[in-house]
Amino acid sequence: MISSRGGAMPPPPNATAYYPPPRITLPSGLEILRTYSGAFICLEILFGALVWILVSATHVPLPLLQGWVMFVSVTACFTSISFLCVFLFSYRERIAIDWNRLDFIYHAGVFVCYFGTFLLQAATTSLHSHPVKYTVNFDTTRNVSTTSFETLLSEHEYNLSIAAAIFAFATTVCYGCSTTLALRRWKL
Repeated sequence: MISSRGGAMPPPPNATAYYPPPRITLPSGLEILRTYSGAFICLEILFGALVWILVSATHVPLPLLQGWVMFVSVTACFTSISFLCVFLFSYRERIAIDWNRLDFIYHAGVFVCYFGTFLLQAATTSLHSHPVKYTVNFDTTRNVSTTSFETLLSEHEYNLSIAAAIFAFATTVCYGCSTTLALRRWKL
């Protein structure tokens, strides 16, 4: 092909040379457990399972608050196990998606949910000494009722709730670190 200036025109550039396929920087197999990301995923699973166990060990005095805590901890635990298995069993090589972007989106979403979980669990724990009024006996002959006050959480449940709040915070930090590492991998 000859250009208007009389010289040969170079061929059009290859689009794949300018847009390389996304690289996967996380290794497959047991090698993932030797990376910081793999260690954080294992800690997320461990701490998330502890939150799940500790909250379920109480009688769940506030189901609306602690229902969300249970939902997030159980869902995040199972999805983190699934995410780790994708890399452990090398499924990421068979599924053609941008794993760095998916890693960032997953960890950022769970980080936000777990931050809310930590706040709700801390709020439940702070209501420990909140008195709950119970009317026990009502004597109709004397028109007298006996009223007693109990706390929302017993001492044992209060201690379990404190531990759950601490582990929810630790899990939130782990998901935050995983989000930061995923962002570095995705954007670099």
